[in-house]
Amino acid sequence: MKVLINGETKEIAEEINLAELLERFSLSAARVAVELNKEVVRKKDWNSITIRDADKIEIIHFVGGG
Repeated sequence: MKVLINGETKEIAEEINLAELLERFSLSAARVAVELNKEVVRKKDWNSITIRDADKIEIIHFVGGG
C-alpha cells in the first residue's frame, strides 16, 4: 500500500499500526507529534490505529534549544 508521509509517497508492504510505523522509521515517540488525515493523534492511540492505503501522515519532530 502507498501512504503519504510528510509529503513523500512511501510504500508499506503489510498492514501496521501507527506506533509500528514510527518505529520502522526510527522515530522516538517522546519527540514527535503525529497528524493522520488532518487530525492530531494522541500517543495513547498510536497502537490502536491501523495505517491504511492512501493515508496522509504528518510527523512533527520536536527540537530542544534555548
